[in-house]
Amino acid sequence: MGSARNGFREQRVLAVDVGSTILRCYVYNESAESCGSTEEKINVLYPCHGHVEIDPEGLWEQFVTVVKEAVKDAGIHMNQVAGLGISTQRATFITWNKETGKPFHNFISWQDLRAAELVSSWNNSLLLKAVHGSCRLMHFLTRRKRFLAASLISFTTQHVSLRLAWVLQNIPEVRQAADEGNCCFGTIDTWLLYKLTNGSVYATDYSNASGTAVFDPYLMSWSSFLCSLLSIPLSIFPPVEDTSHNFGVSDTSIFGVPIPIRALVADQQAAMFGQCCFDVGDVKLTMGTGTFMTINTGNNLHTSIAGLYPLVGWKIGDELVCLAEGNATDTGTAIKWAQELNLFAVFADMEEMARSVPDCGGIYFVPSFTGLQAPVNDPYACASFMGLKPSTTKNHLVRAILESVAFRNKQLYDTMRRETSIQISQIRADGGVCNNSFVMQMTADLFGHTIDKPKHTDMSSLGAAFLAGLALGIWSNKEELKKLRQPQVLFEPQRKLKDYELSMSGWELALQRCSNWYNACYQNSLRYNT
Repeated sequence: MGSARNGFREQRVLAVDVGSTILRCYVYNESAESCGSTEEKINVLYPCHGHVEIDPEGLWEQFVTVVKEAVKDAGIHMNQVAGLGISTQRATFITWNKETGKPFHNFISWQDLRAAELVSSWNNSLLLKAVHGSCRLMHFLTRRKRFLAASLISFTTQHVSLRLAWVLQNIPEVRQAADEGNCCFGTIDTWLLYKLTNGSVYATDYSNASGTAVFDPYLMSWSSFLCSLLSIPLSIFPPVEDTSHNFGVSDTSIFGVPIPIRALVADQQAAMFGQCCFDVGDVKLTMGTGTFMTINTGNNLHTSIAGLYPLVGWKIGDELVCLAEGNATDTGTAIKWAQELNLFAVFADMEEMARSVPDCGGIYFVPSFTGLQAPVNDPYACASFMGLKPSTTKNHLVRAILESVAFRNKQLYDTMRRETSIQISQIRADGGVCNNSFVMQMTADLFGHTIDKPKHTDMSSLGAAFLAGLALGIWSNKEELKKLRQPQVLFEPQRKLKDYELSMSGWELALQRCSNWYNACYQNSLRYNT
């Protein structure tokens, strides 16, 4: 392959990471060093309460722009790009017309709550209870884990399944196109691949598919059972390919030269790969817009009771790596909100403000703008400050926000240890919030475990580059990749868990006070309107 391309050793790998709020592109050399980059803020739309969207054509234009600007920043020409890897936020989807390529609607974000009532209705339905009972019986008779998993199905707004069902129920042209076989479904990776290849390639990879909750990781195919249950035509879904794969080349008209597309990967799985968490028991803690805690479970899918999600980490040829993941949606979201309220000026100020007071002064923050996920699993919980006093200062509020991040981390960590029973070998952190040493040290204390923060914290892009580079032959194997990862700081536990028990119990009480808030408000409004 090297001889087929001029100056192979001088070629670069492009990686684009489409996050929840930021779109970034990096140019990497063979030492996995970034030699050029650029980013743009994604224009997230909030058309009405609970709806979170992204304009697909606007996102595409930004994608093309960041690629061109990153290559320019690296001081190279497009023909020096060996290939491209794309990492994308998961469970954000769109549907479009197969004949015209025109979207039926904006991207519906993973943070979107429009299907909350549908989720509640399904989770409380007699039909779902019947499904649970039938699957428990099948599991008893066959001992197959896929039946145990089906017996534990509960829907959430984060999963594509019921948001897609909502679209099919509420946008008539989508239902009509689906019935006529003229509807394409795609997560962000599928849409970008479709646009890059001028409509000639329609596909996704196993990591992205498994993050939709419409894909059956036990059968490694789109779930005919779930689609039948929710009246979703299987015909709308794209073919699923390996994560590191030849996805074709970009149309020459876009960048002036064809660029090979060699990896599509979901962002959290990409970060796992970028962190070189290749072994069973390796844990990744990503703190960005949301917090995602993920453990490598080898080739075994984890079947969860408390809400950890079984995922395909990546598939490369015969290698299949599975993960179990828990998440909290409102980490960076809460910090950004606090900044917009002028609680602090820049992110770096938060650490100094938090350390300027000995404690929160009895203040607790519940980070629940979009509900609480595992192990609480309450989409109707509200965000709040509790325990406010006349003596409360901005410093107390900022410290309460940061402490809430660490407490949620602890909840996820305990759930992961309890549910998987896998010995945790190492914990590696990434994402913008991990640059806050207050949160990192408190998290290490609560875990009682060392946390490794790398020099380069945008691991999703590095993981996409690694996967593309393996397909291109720039890197030979994962042992070579491990040598390229650069640790920066090790956070060792400094305080005992018992030092935090009182404040965490108070915080957990605050969670209880905020539970089911929006549902209770809705029921209350019905009483007043009748």
